[in-house]
Amino acid sequence: MKLSIIMPVYNEARYIDKILAKIFSVELGNVEKEIIVVDDFSTDGSREKLAELAKAKHEDVRVVLHDRNKGKGSALRTGLAYSTGDIVLFQDADLEYDPQDYEKLIQPIIENRADVVYGSRFLGSTWRNKLALPTHFLGNKILSLLTTLFYRKWISDMETGYKVFRSSVIKGLSLTARRFEIEPEITAKLLKKNVRLCEVPVSYSARKFSEGKKITWKDGVKAAWWLVKCRFKG
Repeated sequence: MKLSIIMPVYNEARYIDKILAKIFSVELGNVEKEIIVVDDFSTDGSREKLAELAKAKHEDVRVVLHDRNKGKGSALRTGLAYSTGDIVLFQDADLEYDPQDYEKLIQPIIENRADVVYGSRFLGSTWRNKLALPTHFLGNKILSLLTTLFYRKWISDMETGYKVFRSSVIKGLSLTARRFEIEPEITAKLLKKNVRLCEVPVSYSARKFSEGKKITWKDGVKAAWWLVKCRFKG
């Protein structure tokens, strides 16, 4: 069995080496790993670092370079096009999420208990103060409530960066979103298909805007709109 790890990158030069080292260190037994890094036209040196990695021809890594900035959703869709694994996992390029959680994220799919797994920051006993700003926490709760109202399925962390899929499921969604709205689009289309989705608790270390965090309240408004749009479209 193979796990495809898709990592979109945009201006993450100070973190890229560290997150790749963490991914390389993860041991998954008989599960093979492939890492697909998609640089979304970074301007801070990330692109040059990844170009050097591509030249080194690391056997587990494939680097894809966008010729212009297209957004996180576009980068994820590019990564999906190159992925060959049985399971697909989305990994952010910062250090907010810990790759040591991979094993418990993929286990429900390996054991055929689920087709999709979300890594929730809000399950378990240590969820408090995990988000950088109170507005982020409130925004996540509002989006979870909207998901419940429109799709009759409670998800504690719809906006999580850790989403894991059986490959055939995610590649069958016909995704179109270009930027951060890819998160609600994925969730909405999964729930409309009634896939087997479960959540597992994951560790999380929030970073601040001064440390490179990019998502804002405007992205929360767009996410809410996409939940509404996908509910009544098609």
